[in-house]
Amino acid sequence: MDAVDVKDQIIVDGTSGHVYLNPDTSVVREYERLEREQAGRQKEQEEFNHLPAVTTDGCQITLSANIGLISDLRVAHLHGAEGVGLYRTEFPYMARQSFPDRHEQAAIYRKILEAFPGQPVNIRTLDIGGDKRLTYFEFPHEDNPFLGWRSIRISLDRQDIFREQLAGILMASPAGQPTIMLPMVSSVDEIRTVRGIIRSVQQEVSGTIPGAACTIPLGIMIEVPAAVQNIDFLLPEVDYVSIGTNDLIQYTLAADRNNPLVRTCYNPRHPAVLHSVKRVADSANRAGKKVSVCGEMAADPLNALLLIGMGIHEFSLAAPNIPTVKQVIRNHSLDECRLFSDRVLKCPSVADVEEVVERYRRRSGLS
Repeated sequence: MDAVDVKDQIIVDGTSGHVYLNPDTSVVREYERLEREQAGRQKEQEEFNHLPAVTTDGCQITLSANIGLISDLRVAHLHGAEGVGLYRTEFPYMARQSFPDRHEQAAIYRKILEAFPGQPVNIRTLDIGGDKRLTYFEFPHEDNPFLGWRSIRISLDRQDIFREQLAGILMASPAGQPTIMLPMVSSVDEIRTVRGIIRSVQQEVSGTIPGAACTIPLGIMIEVPAAVQNIDFLLPEVDYVSIGTNDLIQYTLAADRNNPLVRTCYNPRHPAVLHSVKRVADSANRAGKKVSVCGEMAADPLNALLLIGMGIHEFSLAAPNIPTVKQVIRNHSLDECRLFSDRVLKCPSVADVEEVVERYRRRSGLS
């Protein structure tokens, strides 16, 4: 790319990852056509932005947004998000040169809560480690950081950092309806330890912040196989669970989602993944606990229908994908989704799953 001149024409295809330098007219025309089609689809979907996500037989589905920055709030509102299903709090940390104190964090959380009055905002506690590093925080060398010191493990080992974050959330709580969501939980012991820390921080904050919440709903992300296997023990300890499909797929299939050599192994419709999701959904519904999915899996409309059929009626996804998913939901019934998921869950292989999905796609007229 050193030979690129300011006068050169470049087309960057963000979907395929291809870059075209001084493409011929046939390539230019093709991308102009794709651009017009995309603009047309976006225009068509605008009418769905503020309509409810409800199936043809009246099942209400909640579509919330994943956000990481304050600037994401406008995009979430623009696409009709019903709250924040996942607020990735590590992004404000990553944009700084030192750890923000509780007051700085409270100011950020307050802005997000005020942007969604009367709607839940699930604030995920600090999820660093793995591929997410802070320049001002020393991480030990690890041969496999994805299986090492990250997420809730860091929070429990560095309770000074964790307590500041919890204090910031509690201080901001009068501004809206926050929940605390813990990443990478694998045991009841972790949840009970966190509840003890929260109680201690609540006592500390309540005397200084009028109206700070005495209790905030506590949820966990189901991201590791241990949490799936342990789900019936974990549910009595929390108020809700959210299935983080990105990491759950990675850990269930032992396939690094960022490694192109095993990209074909990382598959959200692998039977092991689907049955893990179904197990969590069934257990949560039996226990009367809210269960949602946050992750890229729910952004695929066919996957969303599949998940609805499994008993999951709340999704958190990238805001621009909400209208597309909503449009498909409004054109299908809950019974259809259940039949679809039943067929898929009987499949013993990925190839069998994809065959059932493709037949459903064609029958439903989905692109």
